[in-house]
Amino acid sequence: MRLINTLKAAGAAAILVAAAAASIAPASAEDMGFKGKSAGDILIRGRVVGVVPDEDVKSNTLPGEGNVDNDVIPELDFSYFITDNIALELIAGTSKHSVDWDVNSSTNVDLGSVRLLPPTLTAQYHFLTKQRFSPYLGAGVNYTFFYDEKSGGAESINYKNGFGLAFQAGFDYAISGPWSLNVDVKKIFLNTDITTTVGGTTHKADADLDPWLFGVGIGYRF
Repeated sequence: MRLINTLKAAGAAAILVAAAAASIAPASAEDMGFKGKSAGDILIRGRVVGVVPDEDVKSNTLPGEGNVDNDVIPELDFSYFITDNIALELIAGTSKHSVDWDVNSSTNVDLGSVRLLPPTLTAQYHFLTKQRFSPYLGAGVNYTFFYDEKSGGAESINYKNGFGLAFQAGFDYAISGPWSLNVDVKKIFLNTDITTTVGGTTHKADADLDPWLFGVGIGYRF
C-alpha cells in the first residue's frame, strides 16, 4: 500500500511535469531545435522524487521488526559531461520518515521520525546523446546523514551515518533548446545501526533501508 501511494504521488507529479513541459515547448515546429549532449555541458535538473524504503529492520533484543514510511520530496541535481557520453551527477535533497516497531500483530511502538540527507554521486553512461530521447545508466556512492531524530514513544533514539552503493537508470527527452524532461530511478543500498532506549532498556537494531527513488523532473542544460 505504501508503494502504491507513492507511485500515485509520482504519477501526479508526472502530470505536473508534463504540463510544465507543454508550457515550455515552442508553438511552431520550426522552433523545435535542440542541441545534443556534449562534453563540457552542465545539466541542472529539478525533480519530484518518491522515496520508498525497502527496509529490513531487526534486533536481537527486541522482538518483531521496524517499519519506515515513504516520503515525496523536491530534489536538485547537477550533472557535468566529461565526454559526450560520460557524465558525473550529484543529487541534493532531504526526506523525512516516520519509524515504528511492530512487536506483534497487536503491539506497536512509535519510534518517532528522522530526516535523511543523502548526497549521492554517480558516474553515468548516456546513450544516443545526439538524439531527442537519450537513456542512461549510472552507478556510484552515497553517504547518508541522519538528523533531527524524534524518539516518539522511546526515551531516546540514534542512527549511525553511513555509506551505500547507488545504481540508477533513466532518460532525458529534449523538449526545446536547452530544456528537457527527465525520468529517473535509483536504488541505494544503505545500512544503518539504530540505538534506542525503550522502557529503560537500550536496544540495538540493524537496519537495511535500501530505498528506491522514483523521480520525474525538468532539466536545463548550459
